[in-house]
Amino acid sequence: MSVRRVALLTAGGFAPCLSSAVGGLITRYTDIAPEVEIIAYQHGYHGLLTGNSIVITPEVRAAAATLHEFGGSPIGNSRVKLTNVADCVKRGLVKEGEDPLEVAAEQLRKDGVDVLHTIGGDDTNTTAADLAAFLERNDYNLTVVGLPKTIDNDVVPIAQSLGAWTAAEQASIFAQNIIGEHRSNPRMLIVHEVMGRHCGWLTAAAAAHYRKWLAGRDFVPGIGLSHERWDIHGVYVPEQSIDMAAEATRLRAVMDEIGNVNIFLSEGAGVPEIVKEIEESGGEVGRDPFGHVKLDTINPGAWFAKQFAERIGAEKVMVQKSGYFSRSAAANADDLRLIQSMTDLAVDCALKGEAGVIGHDDDDNGRLKAIAFPRIAGGKPFDTSTPWFTEMLSDIGQGK
Repeated sequence: MSVRRVALLTAGGFAPCLSSAVGGLITRYTDIAPEVEIIAYQHGYHGLLTGNSIVITPEVRAAAATLHEFGGSPIGNSRVKLTNVADCVKRGLVKEGEDPLEVAAEQLRKDGVDVLHTIGGDDTNTTAADLAAFLERNDYNLTVVGLPKTIDNDVVPIAQSLGAWTAAEQASIFAQNIIGEHRSNPRMLIVHEVMGRHCGWLTAAAAAHYRKWLAGRDFVPGIGLSHERWDIHGVYVPEQSIDMAAEATRLRAVMDEIGNVNIFLSEGAGVPEIVKEIEESGGEVGRDPFGHVKLDTINPGAWFAKQFAERIGAEKVMVQKSGYFSRSAAANADDLRLIQSMTDLAVDCALKGEAGVIGHDDDDNGRLKAIAFPRIAGGKPFDTSTPWFTEMLSDIGQGK
């Protein structure tokens, strides 16, 4: 396959890998196929629909390694679902009567794109596959090679999504300051709300990172600086049901003994119950273009805090969300290694005309390869039987 021009786009929510992945792709093409032109659509599918793109100049190519030092996305993101016609029309991205999928495909044809690299979650990458299929039906050959981006680490069948390791580490750093507030008032309840709509991996991994940090600290119990007060007392994820009454009894005992309670809560934990409560009371739950509940409108952390506060006798409650702090960070060393291996393979596959989403395949002994688009899906649950997680729950008294 002859590749003359490739296009990049990042889409969906931020993750600590986007800037680095863009830099990695540019560098790899520059190293092994410098003759290939590169363009980038601004703000993901938003830019593809509106024809808003930039050319990656020789100056940018020479400085691409600098992108590894930053979080966010230099080429911009957005949440645009090409099959949600009404939303695309409402936002002025297409005209009434136009098919967004066709508009996007025609833009790719107009721009002479041979390869499209999509850096995003399952929606981003499967939408790109739909674009390629549309163009193939219209006698245009487009190879789509995606990279799996999500701090939730919930893309099927990919073992590790880009950015998730960094997000867990950053959520721990956030908590290291927030939990310091536990002595700002007697009988303090702190709820650290972590991103994770369907999957609790990030919450669990962040809690594990935090407790590893805590294990390396020295304490002075005689003045009140104790491991017990700084520790986590509850970790709640969507994959596990919560016996609120039993947990309230357990946490009340913790509060009575040490004077504070610290909770790590996945934002997806208890969402069905919260939505049901709102709708039964006549309220309306907002949803995004993908049909997902807008979690910031239902505020899971505040709901859980309300459920626990009175039962455990909290005098003061603090709910803090680490999501934006974590997801816009620069990639850490572990993610940088993963990003390089994936971007290198992504370019190699693109030049061979091999489509798919790059990742370590859970169903193929963890082999790194281009995984066929029909196998890609979101919402992979966190395995709560994972030994490090069960041991952590047992250690904090939740698994007993």
